[in-house]
Amino acid sequence: MDSADFALQAYDEGRSDGAAGRLDRERVQDADYRVGLADGELETFEADLIAAIRKAMDGKR
Repeated sequence: MDSADFALQAYDEGRSDGAAGRLDRERVQDADYRVGLADGELETFEADLIAAIRKAMDGKR
């Protein structure tokens, strides 16, 4: 594996951890992992926000 493969793997693992609300304290120093972590957390936040808006708007049309 070359460095790009390792970077993509770190990003993907960070994204998965962020979406699941986990943090791997051993990998948090890896910038690619942190970017993936933030993206995963943001993805989960957006999904929860959209669900809350839909619930609040349900029946108000």
